[in-house]
Amino acid sequence: MDGQNFNRNLFLFLFLCNVYLYCTTTEVCSNSILPGSKGDPGEVGTEGEEGRMGKTGPPGQRGDKGQEGINGLPGLKGKPGTTCDCGRYRNVVGQMDINISKLKNAVKFLKNVVLGIRETEKMFYLLVTEARRYQESLLNCKLRGGSLAMPRTTETNTLLADYIREADLTHVFIGLQVGVTEVGYMYVDGNPFLNTTVWSMQSPRSGKGDCVQLGSTGAWSQADCGATQYYICEFVKIKNTSATYF
Repeated sequence: MDGQNFNRNLFLFLFLCNVYLYCTTTEVCSNSILPGSKGDPGEVGTEGEEGRMGKTGPPGQRGDKGQEGINGLPGLKGKPGTTCDCGRYRNVVGQMDINISKLKNAVKFLKNVVLGIRETEKMFYLLVTEARRYQESLLNCKLRGGSLAMPRTTETNTLLADYIREADLTHVFIGLQVGVTEVGYMYVDGNPFLNTTVWSMQSPRSGKGDCVQLGSTGAWSQADCGATQYYICEFVKIKNTSATYF
């Protein structure tokens, strides 16, 4: 028993001696048992080069089509559009121009053919084929809204003379009379007509009557106011504030 204890103690002694010798001759034990202090952080390194782009992978498989969604709510009503349908607009305007032109032609036909009206820029003229005395013709034109025709320009006188000739007439009453004084002839609106040489008129008081008639040749002549014949009425289109008299 004592021999076993001795051997065990000897083994333990030798083991401890070997351990001691190993630890004192190397730095393994001290380094592994006692860690060193933490060092200072190192500097940040430079950014490395970008790696090469990898190969394109194969396309993924197409998935199944999803179910159709429900309809959304209706949107709000938008503002009225401003787009012009120019083609249609031009067609409408073109048709309106055609209709207006037809209407003008119809009115012209009605005035010139059916009613027998003649006109200038400022006047309408109507030949009344109802034989009347001078005062009656004067009143009749007034009741129609006009007066007996008073040609004041050569153009108007020619127009009325042609009017008479086309109606196969020789003379009609016009709105001119012998003046009550020595002023010559007077228009029925009170304005004087002094130039008796126009169209070779006779001098006032020639004894042929105090009224004036216009012939198909354009000549004026005195006429009996009590005789009955046709006459021409005039109607103002535009007020004339600067009339030029003969």
